Amino acid sequence: MKKVYLDNNATTPLRPEVLEAMLPFYKDLFGNPSSVHQFGRSVKMKVEEARAKLAALIGADPSEIVFTSGGSESDNFAIKGIAFGSKSGHIITSQIEHPAVLATCKSLQKMGYAITYIPVDSFGMVDPEQVRAAIRPDTLIISIHHANNEVGTIQPIEEIARIAHGKGIFFHTDAVQSLGKLPINVRKMDVDLLSVSAHKLNGPKGVGALYIRRELKKMTPLIDGGHHERHRRAGTENAAGIVGFGKACEIAGANLESEAARITALRDRLHKNLSEKISHTALNGHPSKRLPTTLNMGFEFVEGESLLINLDLQGVAVSTGSACSSGSLEPSHVLAAMGIPHEKIHGSLRFSFGHDNTDEDADYVSEILPPIVRRIREISPLWEGKD
Repeated sequence: MKKVYLDNNATTPLRPEVLEAMLPFYKDLFGNPSSVHQFGRSVKMKVEEARAKLAALIGADPSEIVFTSGGSESDNFAIKGIAFGSKSGHIITSQIEHPAVLATCKSLQKMGYAITYIPVDSFGMVDPEQVRAAIRPDTLIISIHHANNEVGTIQPIEEIARIAHGKGIFFHTDAVQSLGKLPINVRKMDVDLLSVSAHKLNGPKGVGALYIRRELKKMTPLIDGGHHERHRRAGTENAAGIVGFGKACEIAGANLESEAARITALRDRLHKNLSEKISHTALNGHPSKRLPTTLNMGFEFVEGESLLINLDLQGVAVSTGSACSSGSLEPSHVLAAMGIPHEKIHGSLRFSFGHDNTDEDADYVSEILPPIVRRIREISPLWEGKD
């Protein structure tokens, strides 16, 4: 059976070059990077090289990079690190953020902080003017993600950052989905804080980072302990993971433009084929301001879970939404915020492409999905007379 992995927004396979770079740190290069002897120094040097590679990919200075356990910790650190500097205050985010941001805000809400959740339009786009209107005298931080993980919509980050800074407010963006897929320059974007994760760009799981602008001095650490990461994140560094992250960033940076063009063509090839072969379909997300990797489509009169299971039986891995919400019976909070009716939300699938995908993958899905949809519709009482 042919195997096709189209769930790269959930996680990506580790590239062989990344694994090769990591292996020595599980055997010979085992020293603690905080140790002053040669065993520690040799590892410390490689950690700093990786830090420089990530910094180069996002236009930052290496000293502004703090390594974490992943995107969720980075999001928590960014928002709580600012919020905990005040006993109370106001935070602005959007209704379609990743659960790591939304859950952080809900947690802070229970502590007495006020949260405003900005709505989005039918494309999943945040209106900067609604952000401006939500600002209060006690607003501490605005957190809007760079690109949505479910529909891929790219947000007007630079404009929102200008609005925030015009009022003296810190701005954070979750760039976990966009790192290595879109050009990122923290200076041009004018962000104060930016979250990233290694396993979304063919790096290892369990390692991420938070960019903290050098001028931002007052960040309350989430983890207390030693002096690691310039006193910003205690705990012995995951050297193997960090080195793998650095290698993944190096590869992504060298191939960003060509890979974005290739994957966009794959995405659009599948969209065109499925739209032509299956009636009553719709694109969820912005038609052009969207991640190269992401195609979210709604198929009316079928359940997305049924489609997912039938595709899985034929070797194809896709998703009905965020991997972090997998198993939830609730409809996608992203699609709901976009105003899509629940019956259409439940018929939506996310196809997300990556480095290993080919034209043959797109064509295989284009061949097997139409008869699956037709078969499921034929037994649905809602379908009768629709085609």
